[in-house]
Amino acid sequence: MNLLATLRIALNALRVNKLRSMLTMLGIIIGVAAVITMIAIGAGAQARVEDQIKSLGSNLMIVMPGSTTSSGVRLGAGANQNLTEDDAAALVREIPEVQVAAPSSRGTRQIVAGGNNWSASVYGINPDYLEARDWPLASGRIFEPHELAGSAKVALIGQTVATQLFGDMDPIEQSIRISNVPFTIIGVLERKGQSMLGQDQDDVVMVPLSTARNRLFGNIQGKLRRVGTIQVKVREGADMKQAEESVREVLRQRKRTPPDQEDAFTLRNLTEILQAREESSRIMALLLAAVASVSLLVGGIGIMNIMLVSVTERTREIGLRMAVGARAKDILTQFLVEAVTLSLIGGLVGILLGAAGSFLVAHFAGWATRLSPESIVLAVGFSAAIGIFFGFYPARKASRLLPIQALRYE
Repeated sequence: MNLLATLRIALNALRVNKLRSMLTMLGIIIGVAAVITMIAIGAGAQARVEDQIKSLGSNLMIVMPGSTTSSGVRLGAGANQNLTEDDAAALVREIPEVQVAAPSSRGTRQIVAGGNNWSASVYGINPDYLEARDWPLASGRIFEPHELAGSAKVALIGQTVATQLFGDMDPIEQSIRISNVPFTIIGVLERKGQSMLGQDQDDVVMVPLSTARNRLFGNIQGKLRRVGTIQVKVREGADMKQAEESVREVLRQRKRTPPDQEDAFTLRNLTEILQAREESSRIMALLLAAVASVSLLVGGIGIMNIMLVSVTERTREIGLRMAVGARAKDILTQFLVEAVTLSLIGGLVGILLGAAGSFLVAHFAGWATRLSPESIVLAVGFSAAIGIFFGFYPARKASRLLPIQALRYE
């Protein structure tokens, strides 16, 4: 008997007991739908973390001022404004693994353009900052050397600021006022989206570092080259741990920190932090899929149970088929095909429900989901494997019946 004829017989047998077949498939349908939905949610979460890693920039470390003590009271991190542009230059000069070290200062200011105004973060930067953050321009140009040296009143703005102040109008060459200081917009940054902390990275205005220090944030005597942070980008392929140790060693030497004292700065390796978060997201996705797979196991047990009942009910039929020449292999194939067909049909319906569930979760819950072809292929293959695994024992039991005993069965 060929496989096509066996499949036709199996489908006819399932059609005779439609309700029972549907109820048997229900476990597989629920299991596959749950696995597809959970994998889509987990993949969406992982993709979101990957997007956050890309938005921050690759191989990135951030150096921030450390804490300080005033009148016996230890102030928090960042209170000791002891980082300078010279420190950034030293990192690039003395550490081969460092591609760029971009000093920057930050403050929040009210931005006015015509009749519109908006509060945004204002950064004092140089072009190395954009390279460190992998942040290209959507339009316009970056700061020129004479603008950086001469505290020029030019600015780059993020997409959020551009939308809030100018709507659909092109902001290039438009004027804005920051703390009543007029600036000319020379560039618009590409969209970055939210950071891993949920902050809008596009809600920014960037001006030359010297401009921020001399015209916006105050020119404090003795702190002419002080900066708030240094963004350190390590070259591709370099050892991040080794680069981190080198950065720490150079800065400790420059700050003349004794061996028995803690660092006068704070160093954060964002790549390690985000990689740990990505790994946590991946483990959570696998955990969700594993929990959902339990329902597939239950569905497989249901298939085995129903197939055993079917073998018992059709014992006389099996005896008649053997009596007219059917071999044990034919009986085994028939019942195995029935089990696999039940499982595959349930798997296909489950895939449709899982895809719909992923869409509904993304639409109503606002969670990021990603339905991948690999998860669909995995679900179909897993469904077939469950049909074979749980259908083999009932099929083998049917194939080993003796014709005489089968015909006498009441």
